[in-house]
Amino acid sequence: MTTLPREKWGLTESADWWSAGQVRRQQTYGAATEMMLEVASVQPGSRVLDVAAGTGDQTLMAARRVGPTGNVLATDNSASMLEVAAEAARKEGLTNVETRVMNSENLALDADSFDAVICRNALMLFPNPAKALTEMRRVVKPTGKVVLVVFSVLEKNPYHGIFYGIVRRLGNIPPPTPGEPWMYALGDPGALEDVYRRAGFLNVSVHAVPIPRRFPSAADAIRSMRNSAGDLREIISQLNEAERETAWAEIEQELRQFEGPNGFEAPGEALIAAGTK
Repeated sequence: MTTLPREKWGLTESADWWSAGQVRRQQTYGAATEMMLEVASVQPGSRVLDVAAGTGDQTLMAARRVGPTGNVLATDNSASMLEVAAEAARKEGLTNVETRVMNSENLALDADSFDAVICRNALMLFPNPAKALTEMRRVVKPTGKVVLVVFSVLEKNPYHGIFYGIVRRLGNIPPPTPGEPWMYALGDPGALEDVYRRAGFLNVSVHAVPIPRRFPSAADAIRSMRNSAGDLREIISQLNEAERETAWAEIEQELRQFEGPNGFEAPGEALIAAGTK
């Protein structure tokens, strides 16, 4: 499978898409993000590093927690995404947020300089996640924690699982090879624990958390998926026009199983991993 490199998620159109989807992401990932911040012991006065922050939804949540006596540094290799994050912080009146363009696998930051490091839905997209985690461990203070969220296995996320299964079948596209970066590359709890231990962490833990996908209807779910960026757009672009139309018809039919009187709700699962320096 050809996957979209992490840096390609930073195209202006992707930044615009991520900005527009802020409310839906908060609905889906808000509770898991709060848990990530809790596990990381983010509290008033904390200095927090948010790696691969993107458009900064979790950056703002951390900034609210640390208050005026703390601060949050949001890093990403996409300047356009960080501009969205900085503007969101300004609109909310948060003066404790700083943004810097930076490679997540080579953090230009001092060692032992942050109380906590967080990373949401990004580590699985890095070419070398162990190297990135090693860098995060380097910059967190002794006994500090690095806590992140990644997607669990594809089978527990049918909103995407149905999409990938149908598109791969129609396009005769092989599944990703082990170790290849993509959205679900670290979905196995054992793999996630392993990469933490290889990075030198102590007290490693991995916990599953629900991330249900809710839309007013299956049609709305399909509309959101059609407008998606990243891996979804990349893989379906490998189909010809007729195959794409067949794929969307099959996907919508399958997704209708999650439609009920209260709208569309598909189960989903993420993993929260933590390690201590």
